[in-house]
Amino acid sequence: MTELAYLSDLPAAYVRRFPARVVALPPGGVVLDRTYFYPGGGGQPPDRGRIRSGPAEWEVVDTGRTGPTVIHRLRRRGPPAAPLTVGTEVEGELDWTRRYRHMRLHTGQHLLSARVFARTGLRTAKATLSGVGASLDLEGELSAGVLADLERDLEAALEHPRSVTIRHVPRAVWNATAFAPRSGLVPLAPQVDPVRVVEIETEDACPCGGTHLRSTGEIGQLLLARPVSQGGGGSRLAFTLAEPDLPTPPA
Repeated sequence: MTELAYLSDLPAAYVRRFPARVVALPPGGVVLDRTYFYPGGGGQPPDRGRIRSGPAEWEVVDTGRTGPTVIHRLRRRGPPAAPLTVGTEVEGELDWTRRYRHMRLHTGQHLLSARVFARTGLRTAKATLSGVGASLDLEGELSAGVLADLERDLEAALEHPRSVTIRHVPRAVWNATAFAPRSGLVPLAPQVDPVRVVEIETEDACPCGGTHLRSTGEIGQLLLARPVSQGGGGSRLAFTLAEPDLPTPPA
């Protein structure tokens, strides 16, 4: 079992290096007792980076979750060295440029989903992040005429940043509390308890296991594409980061 250390609170999403211990060695990979590598899911791609043990270094080329276990897929870097063994103390280091871009895209997606819902009542059935862009699959047709309003909403969230917070809510409380209406349609899996709720101040509260920013002010400008009709009466709204690699603001 791997401790998903990135889940605990918002500051955990900003951890770039961390100590850990090897607990298993599946073919081509390593399982650590704890990790800050995001293993993918909910539309957010998995993290990449490095694992070091003394002078030896391995590239983490993929991260995936199997039940309660996170497997870091490795590729050797540099000259040959002694192989990892169970019990070895290592240091993990995230590819921070990639991770921070995903945090900006994911927080931007939550904000955009909330603004689409507020403007039109349409909820997001699926969100996908890839590279420097993302897309929302909406439950109905989105008119291109609303894009100008959405762009103004996003600009306001940059000029007057909204804080982002995380709460862990018991499932029974979540089920019994009138959090709805919400911008998302994705159902919670039955085993999720407690519910990790990502909230954007005055905008949205959404169950989510991804990594997020401290504030909408860190997202940067989002460029919206014209919505595209999908089968079944839905539509897809895509966006990209105008500046893919903004530096991380100081804590």
